[in-house]
Amino acid sequence: MDNIYGIHHVTAIASSPQRNVDFYTTVLGLRLVKLTVNFDDPTTYHLYFGDELGRPGTILTFFPWSDAPKGHRGTGQVIATSFLISEESLDYWKTRLKNNHITVRGPFKRFDEQVLSLYDPDGLELELVAHSSAQKREVNVWNGGGIPSKHAIRGFYSVAISEEGFERTADILTEELGFSSVGQEKSRFRYEIQNSEHGASIVDVLCLPYTPSGYIGVGTVHHVAFRTSTDEKQKDLRLSIIKAGLNATPIIDRTYFHSVYFREPGGVLFEIATDPPGFTVDQKLSELGTRLMLPEWLESERASLGKILPRLKLSPPSNVSELEK
Repeated sequence: MDNIYGIHHVTAIASSPQRNVDFYTTVLGLRLVKLTVNFDDPTTYHLYFGDELGRPGTILTFFPWSDAPKGHRGTGQVIATSFLISEESLDYWKTRLKNNHITVRGPFKRFDEQVLSLYDPDGLELELVAHSSAQKREVNVWNGGGIPSKHAIRGFYSVAISEEGFERTADILTEELGFSSVGQEKSRFRYEIQNSEHGASIVDVLCLPYTPSGYIGVGTVHHVAFRTSTDEKQKDLRLSIIKAGLNATPIIDRTYFHSVYFREPGGVLFEIATDPPGFTVDQKLSELGTRLMLPEWLESERASLGKILPRLKLSPPSNVSELEK
């Protein structure tokens, strides 16, 4: 099965949108590639961070709900989101994070990688994974984030999900989404899209039967999306998921990609998202993330939304490559 190529994006819940933007653009050096609203709750921003173009496999997004309660990580959730860095960048990142008053654990060894662990300002668990595959992901470097190119984040490496038991989740990953079982360390079971040219192709399933269930709130992941290349492949995947006995939503137009959502047997919300149309469908490359973008059906509400949404201070775009020319 070659319908899934890896992780498309991860969406989490934040509190303050300004603090969220400052951390991910200034500290981690990602690009704010789209400033829009939550299409299901337009009075809330939807913030997208990624590489220069917002390529699938690099996109971490947030719903900043300032009044939402604090969430709790546990089973039935994505509990860690891991970014890829070069093997030479561990010391750079450890120093950079400490200089920004961020507690860092590690580096520690996991499989064939070295890992730094940290939390964002809302308590979302992140990892920076140093691995040789970073050499193949230089296209995912954003040069406008104030971090030297050789140390910049190269998109996602993996996600880790926590489950009471791993077998039924493993069946969905392998039988429906095309992952292969590639390793185990204690209660961590690793699944990967084999021979992926895109990276961001690993899901770790942690079997933690005595861990309490998690609940969604600030500092937790809302869902993880997997990427497919076309609408037709997405339709095929949706039918396959339904035949496997799971409920799947209709295909939903999210402007920048098309989405299908379903809950895997352990309770984690999965999404199948298409690569196209992408984030330049309504903005030039040089303008990504510089102003609020709304879908056509919300344009008539722009003035009223402008009175509700908090004002954000955004850094000017810089170092946009030759892609636009």
